Amino acid sequence: MRRFALFVAFAASLLAVPLAAQAQSKTEVAVFAGGCFWCLESDMDKVPGVLETISGYTGGSQANATYEAVSRGGTGHAEVVKIVFDPSKVTYAQLLDVFWHSIDPLTPNAQFCDRGDQYRSAIFYQSDAQRVAAEASKAKIQASGVLNGTIVTEITKGGPFYAAEDYHQDYYKKNPIRYKYYRASCGRDARVKEVWGASAH
Repeated sequence: MRRFALFVAFAASLLAVPLAAQAQSKTEVAVFAGGCFWCLESDMDKVPGVLETISGYTGGSQANATYEAVSRGGTGHAEVVKIVFDPSKVTYAQLLDVFWHSIDPLTPNAQFCDRGDQYRSAIFYQSDAQRVAAEASKAKIQASGVLNGTIVTEITKGGPFYAAEDYHQDYYKKNPIRYKYYRASCGRDARVKEVWGASAH
């Protein structure tokens, strides 16, 4: 009987290993729109705990969205970044904080030099818990008085996500000179500093 009990305990320990590994490898997804996805992807890649970022499109009704169609406007889609993260290393609330301080949440249907609803700022929540966290963070920032205006960033339920074309993925790494020139000439960092002051990312 004792030998059987030891066997059961040993078998259970073997089963526990893959379960523990599975728990450790659990990931979550966040989807944010903050103007040009090249820039937001670059900002989010710097956050410890972010495992992958994918530039893409969501928020509209057109299936199989492409850059050509979305950039013209009228599709309802926004340029977004899908962020795969390890919640044991970075929380959704922390990602929200980075997101807010990386964008201009006061200007509707535009971000920096890019104009049109395809460049609007938005949070596309993936669960009720994310919705609650997003709404709470928005309300907290608005109530703090740190911003000189009203937050217009939309919080809406996430829908189908369409990955952008390959040349858009990791653009800031593939084309660093062009990327830096675009970011500077578009005035992104200057406007973020103007909006957020010392707390800008």
